[in-house]
Amino acid sequence: MYPNILRHPGPTPIPKKVQLAMNQDMISHRSEEFVQLYRETTNRVKPIFGTKQEIILIPSGGTAALEAAAVNTVSPGEEVVVITVGAFGNYFVSICEKYGFKVHKLEKPWGEACTEEELSEFLKPLTNVKAVFATYNETSTGILNPVNRLAQVVRTQTDALFIVDGVSCIGGAPAEMDQWGIDILVTGSQKAMMLPPGLALLSVSDRAWKVIEKNQTPSYYLNLLSYREWAEKGMTPNTPAVSLIFGLSAVCDLIEEEGGFSQTVTRHELMKNMVRQAMRALSIGLLTADEYASPTITAIKAPEGLNLGEFLGHLKKKYHLDFAGGLGHLQGKIFRFGHMGYCFPSDILQAVSLLEAGLQDFNYSFEPGAGVLAAQKVFLAAQQK
Repeated sequence: MYPNILRHPGPTPIPKKVQLAMNQDMISHRSEEFVQLYRETTNRVKPIFGTKQEIILIPSGGTAALEAAAVNTVSPGEEVVVITVGAFGNYFVSICEKYGFKVHKLEKPWGEACTEEELSEFLKPLTNVKAVFATYNETSTGILNPVNRLAQVVRTQTDALFIVDGVSCIGGAPAEMDQWGIDILVTGSQKAMMLPPGLALLSVSDRAWKVIEKNQTPSYYLNLLSYREWAEKGMTPNTPAVSLIFGLSAVCDLIEEEGGFSQTVTRHELMKNMVRQAMRALSIGLLTADEYASPTITAIKAPEGLNLGEFLGHLKKKYHLDFAGGLGHLQGKIFRFGHMGYCFPSDILQAVSLLEAGLQDFNYSFEPGAGVLAAQKVFLAAQQK
């Protein structure tokens, strides 16, 4: 059996060291061993978020943490702004509407980022906004919103909290939660964090905790005050995903072995550039402009003249190369090349080479080897710096 070459935006491949860590004997989540594991691991994750605040671990998918961020900070009838540039920005809209918040939706065409000027203009007529929600990395389009600059606008023009979905980029993109002025930052285990699904991570600013303490919206499993109380004891209020926390500790080991988180960010930026240059060399279009291109996933237009569904199916069946298709109205028009977490330049070269083989099978007109050569040039140039 050939291994599946998973180049998805999540779940993503799991390092062997992480797999072995998760296979350790189970321990009680109320034991001293767990308290030590929890405290050491959450402290080691803080640089990935760029925060001195505690890291909260919720045994859930990332969506539950997004919901927790909303329900703990805003009450029914209160006003919020949701910046949406794709399918996952709309998740925040759905969550907020479900809880009866009054939603002001700042919507951009899919494939475009939200600029600070656009957010500033949108906020000017609004006088009572309690929170602004944004997606840092939009998985459906490969857009990286400039959340550092958006945070500055929110801080300057409002008293609102700035709440950010970082599910598909934290662990692979720069994050300076404290410095940028993000109030709640959320991620999930199965993307750049190199873990299986099932663990959500978030951090909360002092400003946000004060709002949460006064908020009246009821919650039980997603009550962040409860998680904060138990985190002080080195535990979680409910049964945690112990094996995933073992794995998270191993993830921190791998980041340290790479040379620290800044090196991990550099690797993701390199892989992004390799993919984009390879597609240009193959005359295959990119959905997003370079300025706002994601370091963890690239949205690529269907090669001209090809039925994209048939092509992706062929790649998976013959070459075991597994890309993700488009979502919503982009289904059949783009595919998504994931390069996050346990992914390296050699993996990019492998995937581009197999992509070229598939293009030849479909009689796509291109210079064989052009994509691989372009990606190699980007890689070699980076090695010479």
